[in-house]
Amino acid sequence: MRNFTTVLKIAPAFLLASTIIHAQTQDSITKEKKIEEVVLIGYGKQKKSDVTGSITSVTAKDFNGGATSAGQLIQGKTPGVQITNNSGAPGSGTAIRIRGTASLNGNNSPLIVIDGVPQDFVGVNGASDPLSLINPNDIETFDILKDASATAIYGNRATNGVILITTKKGSAGRFKVNFSTVASVSTKMGTVDVLNADEFRNFVNTYASDAYKAKLGNANTNWQDQIYQAAWGTDNNVAFSGGIKGLPYRLSLGYNEQNGIVKTNTFKRTSIGLNLNPKFFDNHLSVNVNAKGTFTDNRFVDGGVIKAATYFDPTQPVYSGNSNFGGYYEWLDAGSVNGYNVNATSNPLGLLYGIHDVSSVWRGLGNIQLDYKFHFLPDLHFNVNAGYDYTKSDGQKKVSPLYRPGMNDAGSSSLYSMEKKNKLLETYFNYVKNISAINTGIDLTAGYSYQDFKTIIPGAINYKGNAPTQISNDFESQNTLISFYGRAIFTIANKYIISGSLRRDGSSRFYNGTRDNLWGNFPGVSVAWKLNEESFIKNISSISTLKLRAGWGKTGQQELPGLDGNRPNNYPAYAAYNPSNDGAYYQFGNQYYYMFRPNIYNPYLTWETTTTKNLGIDYGFLNNRITGSIDLFQKDTEKLLVNSPIAAGDLSNQNLLNVGNMKNKGIEGSVTVIPIKNENTTWEVSFNATHYKPEITNLLERADATFNIPVGGIDGGSGNTIQAHAVGYAPNAFWVYQQAYDANGKPLDGVYVDRNGDGVINTSDKYYYKSTTPDAILGFSTKVSYKNWDFGLSARAILGNYVYNNAASNSSIQSASTNEYLQNVYSTASEYQFSVPQYFSDIYVENASFLRLDNINIGYNFGEIFSKGSNLRVYGMAQNVFVITKYSGIDPEVFGNIDNGYYQMPRVYSIGFNFQF
Repeated sequence: MRNFTTVLKIAPAFLLASTIIHAQTQDSITKEKKIEEVVLIGYGKQKKSDVTGSITSVTAKDFNGGATSAGQLIQGKTPGVQITNNSGAPGSGTAIRIRGTASLNGNNSPLIVIDGVPQDFVGVNGASDPLSLINPNDIETFDILKDASATAIYGNRATNGVILITTKKGSAGRFKVNFSTVASVSTKMGTVDVLNADEFRNFVNTYASDAYKAKLGNANTNWQDQIYQAAWGTDNNVAFSGGIKGLPYRLSLGYNEQNGIVKTNTFKRTSIGLNLNPKFFDNHLSVNVNAKGTFTDNRFVDGGVIKAATYFDPTQPVYSGNSNFGGYYEWLDAGSVNGYNVNATSNPLGLLYGIHDVSSVWRGLGNIQLDYKFHFLPDLHFNVNAGYDYTKSDGQKKVSPLYRPGMNDAGSSSLYSMEKKNKLLETYFNYVKNISAINTGIDLTAGYSYQDFKTIIPGAINYKGNAPTQISNDFESQNTLISFYGRAIFTIANKYIISGSLRRDGSSRFYNGTRDNLWGNFPGVSVAWKLNEESFIKNISSISTLKLRAGWGKTGQQELPGLDGNRPNNYPAYAAYNPSNDGAYYQFGNQYYYMFRPNIYNPYLTWETTTTKNLGIDYGFLNNRITGSIDLFQKDTEKLLVNSPIAAGDLSNQNLLNVGNMKNKGIEGSVTVIPIKNENTTWEVSFNATHYKPEITNLLERADATFNIPVGGIDGGSGNTIQAHAVGYAPNAFWVYQQAYDANGKPLDGVYVDRNGDGVINTSDKYYYKSTTPDAILGFSTKVSYKNWDFGLSARAILGNYVYNNAASNSSIQSASTNEYLQNVYSTASEYQFSVPQYFSDIYVENASFLRLDNINIGYNFGEIFSKGSNLRVYGMAQNVFVITKYSGIDPEVFGNIDNGYYQMPRVYSIGFNFQF
């Protein structure tokens, strides 16, 4: 790894020395108000009052505080958008879903467009979330396009919605410096509900044999307390903005360092951003230059640490009293090669300190956008946008030979790297004209887009202390998208608005030797009626805004599951050969050779398509003191891209097929109320709610009614899954047995309900119980300002949320009677008294509905204490304040709804200072 320690240590010192600085000026506040009135619609913008599709905008003044990744800024802020943290590890980012899922094996994330540059869906080796590479402090607005009439202009990748991110820009005027610094401490929410040392002794003495009772120790160790810590963090940002001879600019520098609540876990990000937006030729040529660079340094925690801390015997000490295994206590086996019990749980501290897993990631994202207003026809604009997105990562995972994890290999070191090179070129004409003779405004757009994605992954090098060095195969892949698009918007008498778009996309991903399946057409149409402009409503003073919307559109999906890791599957329709993997050799004489082997492919593979219908109403009353919207929607997906079982005789027993259909109906709404607004006090309250119900309506042709596709892998056994896709049910429904109980309500060991009544308990008696789809998603926020004081909070609730508790299902009496070691158990093990794990019992699918207070903050503005035009704001903030839930695990909000060694979200306390000069 390259040593950037000096740079990272200097960065906060430099920023803290820049006490000339801070938050938001009056100019930027004015600018925010203008942004609220205009929203981005993809290749253009439109007055918010004229929007015909389902689009929501969230601006910087409404962002959640304390965010370390872009998604956290808008968590709970808008209806129809569910944002779940991937984990509590710093830099892990979020998973975003707009109006649920529309695909089974295709990617369900929305298309992210940053300053006009669409991002790819491929992750980065060494980075938990590519969006965590963007400094949230540089973001100005999110425009979220939710229905297909709005997203069809992005056709090929817009099935799951589109999020347009606009970063902050400079403005002409005097030189301004803004500086912000935040110091924070993070703590754990709680611990997994396993037995303490005395409870575990009682459990073993009650259910175990004498041989296993003798294995009990004399210590009282809380292993979870051993791995967790109070973690400090700091986030520092400085921005210089102004204008030099007609050249508006903004230069920003940032440094973020977060330590994880699990020991040894760290995330460091240094960022720089530059924006230039000059105008030339008497304002006929507008130039917008965006350049952002980030460097992140990560140290990851081994995925088994939290599980080991959950299950390790609490009666054993942390240290063994000798130097073996780094001095840590491990379960021994005199008959094994290295002296330890290979079946036993590893000491969690041996995993923490015996494994050093680090990465460095560089990312550069930039584009230049030229907009020329023709001199001879100023209503006609020509826009060119050229962008480049480059990412490079390097990582190393070292395992010490002194600790148990590295003893089999006498130590090891794995080196990996990755490069991503994404290129963009887009051009379009835009003609905007108000024809007064017919009282109609027209907005016409026609354009072309080229985007190329290249992924390069050199072969990883794996050194071992007792074996030859292994080098995996190099990987290189490319995917190209070419598109033609057009849109027309007609605004008649400022009352009736008609919008239509068409995008024709070509993707190299569906090349099969011919061009038959390369192209897809994605249309969208929408209308709006501004009732508040009609004479029969216009004079009603209490109605400020009243608009009806309706839309229809078709979007595409080409994002396939990766081959493994972050290797994109770019050639699923084309016959290809790849070198065999390590260990898969062919012997000729005494020599072993790599061979080329054919890949499974499907020459008939084509686009997955989703058709969306949307009805909506936007309203505003009492001079817009009450505003909001309500939307009804239905999404119908055809030709689902499914990694499906296939008949024997092919190159594999599974292949990507276009099979099946899915529908999703829902409703969402939001309301914002300003109860108080006067010279000294403003109080604003916002609430949003979403409900949707997806259902698979068709899967593999000619399959019988019992056919399903198992998904949702769990710990325990080999290859076990707990969820399935099946016709008539929501995706990822839990596929389980119905637990049987005695007359007193106690679960019976290994006894399930014979649901089909045939007298035999087998997989035919499994049923589909709940799913990962909640009944309702709710968001609430409020903010109050009184003179120089400000206060705010935001909360979320998920109702009808269910989670499979894998930690509980792994616990049974067997934990104290097998493989010559003792393993701690979940608290329910002594209550249920199952002799062996009952992985497929519905008793472990728990109600995980919750109410979470995400953020609460209070601040004070000191005003011009340094000089005229300056300002100082001091604030305190708490994040993840509390969670109310019936779920027995630590955190009910687990992405994928299978709780197994989940890195819990931290509770964070912060104090911040914003300076402005």
